Amino acid sequence: MSTEIPEGKETAVSMAKSDFAIDLGRHDLRAALQDYWGRLRAGELGALPAALGLISLIVLFTAIKPDTFLSNTNIANLFTQALPISLLAMGLVFVLLLGEIDLSAGVTSGVAAAVLAKLLTDAGYAWPVAVISALAAGIVLGAVIGWLVAVVRIPSFVVTLAFFLGLQGVILWLIGEGGTVAVRDDVIVALANRNMPIWLGWTLAAACSAGYAGLQLLRWRRQRSAGLHSRPLQLVLLQAGAIAAALLIGTAVLSVDRAPSPLAVVAGVPWGVLLVGVLLIGCTFVLTRTPFGRHVYAVGGNAEAARRAGINVTRIRISVFMIGSGLAAVSGIVAASRLMSVNTAAGGGDTLLYAVGAAVIGGTSLFGGRGKARDAILGGLVIAMIQNGLGLIGTSAYLTLLITGIVLLFAASIDALARRRRGSTGR
Repeated sequence: MSTEIPEGKETAVSMAKSDFAIDLGRHDLRAALQDYWGRLRAGELGALPAALGLISLIVLFTAIKPDTFLSNTNIANLFTQALPISLLAMGLVFVLLLGEIDLSAGVTSGVAAAVLAKLLTDAGYAWPVAVISALAAGIVLGAVIGWLVAVVRIPSFVVTLAFFLGLQGVILWLIGEGGTVAVRDDVIVALANRNMPIWLGWTLAAACSAGYAGLQLLRWRRQRSAGLHSRPLQLVLLQAGAIAAALLIGTAVLSVDRAPSPLAVVAGVPWGVLLVGVLLIGCTFVLTRTPFGRHVYAVGGNAEAARRAGINVTRIRISVFMIGSGLAAVSGIVAASRLMSVNTAAGGGDTLLYAVGAAVIGGTSLFGGRGKARDAILGGLVIAMIQNGLGLIGTSAYLTLLITGIVLLFAASIDALARRRRGSTGR
């Protein structure tokens, strides 16, 4: 019996094999590693440069300051130091995914912090009212910026530069020239200066480790049952084990008493770390598991194609700026908690530059369409580690700024070269 494929169906069969070639290929560990190596060669670097940077910095500063850099006290300080920048960078990731920029994010965090401090200290409101008002101020500012960018069609650079200048005046008006407003509310101060009970830290670490492993295994099982392409089980287990090891080791280190005096006990995971973890999970879910997240990537990749596909590009642009400014407000609240005060310089200076640098160093592209919420955390840790390590060494302030600038330029260069590589390979 002849097994020839009819002429009309030959093309369909060949197209099916082409479209689903990845499902028909091998799914073992070797094939997965070869596929990953192919993506790296094509410019799909992801968070690899940031991860290698973190490892290099740990090795370098540990070799120079072995007694202090990896001490329990310094690790806790490192996490606390990275909190405001990481939160601000997490909001900027959403903006950068569209290929836009928000130069006002830093001073937006300062305005939110000023609103919080004035309501707590001067007006005497309870902390929930002050926090909601600060968040609302950030979201409203983001909505106005997004409307000017998406509807009026003013370039985001110009709009946010104007807000960068104007909002500094708002902070001066709220606080008063040369003034400082203290923040003494116990709940707010606890965000960056207190630690959760040791048992709670271990419980959350174990729950997150088990939950992540369970979700990954469930996803792998569903893909296998449906006959879809899936990662090798060994790779899934390895990734789950690495996440669990990082969480449990970090919890173990932070659970050791780090008080300088035997008369006091300072141990446990800082509450701010829990806040960042919750926001990281939430932002990751929004970007990877919702239609809104897919639309953000689509608009960032090609706004015109997204518009023709039926995506409301205007709504996406406004929403992204609202999310960015909302997270900037959270960053301002945490910064106020860390300093236990708000002054007229809140959110100014190099705050924004460090946040943009954190997002880019973590792997978010300045050209839009590529990036993840985790990039803000990785980049924030890199910047905090540079500042922390150089501070332990006793490096001059000008060298710290110079080295941080060089690292940012290096990260931007990697991003540009990777983009060029992806263009040459058609990815």
